Amino acid sequence: MMIDLKQLFEIEGESVRIDCNLDLSELQLGNATPFTEPVHLDGVIRNRAGVVSLSYTARAVAHFVCDRCLAPVDTPVVYRFEHILVKQVNRDSNDELIVVPNLVLDLDELASSDVILELPSKVLCKEDCKGLCPVCGANRNEQSCECTQKRIDPRLEILSKLLEN
Repeated sequence: MMIDLKQLFEIEGESVRIDCNLDLSELQLGNATPFTEPVHLDGVIRNRAGVVSLSYTARAVAHFVCDRCLAPVDTPVVYRFEHILVKQVNRDSNDELIVVPNLVLDLDELASSDVILELPSKVLCKEDCKGLCPVCGANRNEQSCECTQKRIDPRLEILSKLLEN
């Protein structure tokens, strides 16, 4: 969604409401597609005392896979973002400012970046997830297995014979 900000930058007190959906169904993170339904964006862009700011909320249901046991995890997410928009930066680049040189904001690109950066790097189905057994592959949250956990690295197995004598 492209938003023309020319009038907003010129008139103090002007504001523009944002109420749209962002399609992130093509987004792939590993083997997962977190957003099968659109992400809803709701917010406002306003000019207060010559400072143009964007504040919005992104809401969706994210579909992940537990990093320990591979169980599906559906999580409602609500992310809040705030940015200051400027026509240009005078000196060194500032990561806190969003430069809009042609006074047209690509909200889809900005919101996509914001949402992707907020996604968790590790997802667990529950805080104390026991994961999968490395020997038999059983889900330790659902069943216990009788596998022996003490396995010697085959490269070091010869050294264990020294301890037997």
